[in-house]
Amino acid sequence: MIGLLVVLGVLALATAFGLYRRATDGALRAVEIQADTTDALPVPGAAHGSGHAQDGDRLDAGELGTSLGRRATLVQFSSAFCAPCRATRLVLDEIAGMVDGVVHVEVDAESHLDLVRRLDIRRTPTVLVLDAEGLVRVRAAGAPRKADVIAAIGTVV
Repeated sequence: MIGLLVVLGVLALATAFGLYRRATDGALRAVEIQADTTDALPVPGAAHGSGHAQDGDRLDAGELGTSLGRRATLVQFSSAFCAPCRATRLVLDEIAGMVDGVVHVEVDAESHLDLVRRLDIRRTPTVLVLDAEGLVRVRAAGAPRKADVIAAIGTVV
């Protein structure tokens, strides 16, 4: 009888975790930028006095190995054996081709461990949406939906 209760408990927990993971996988979230009055760089689109960019929130062309997009940059952290990374690459390439001034950059997480640590990348694919200045404005862990990425670009530009 105890064994049956343990099995049912494990099944209930596994189901709850699966439902949570399904709901949050690939969901885009705005990046919260902490206020820092010592930094002179205001965050575009933020209310006056609401916060300033930190050094860790910015990526530049040197770190990415290519120039930033004129309006936005989609940065995808991938790994070699990641199946969702391939699907995400296709979606982001298509969006970059559709939206003028948007560039898609894929970063191999294993080769850029310094960026992975600095940006707290915990899984692949992770997608970052950068504004024109290279500030990380939106991020998603997992494969985001095409419509969500297009909407996120709309909030950034």
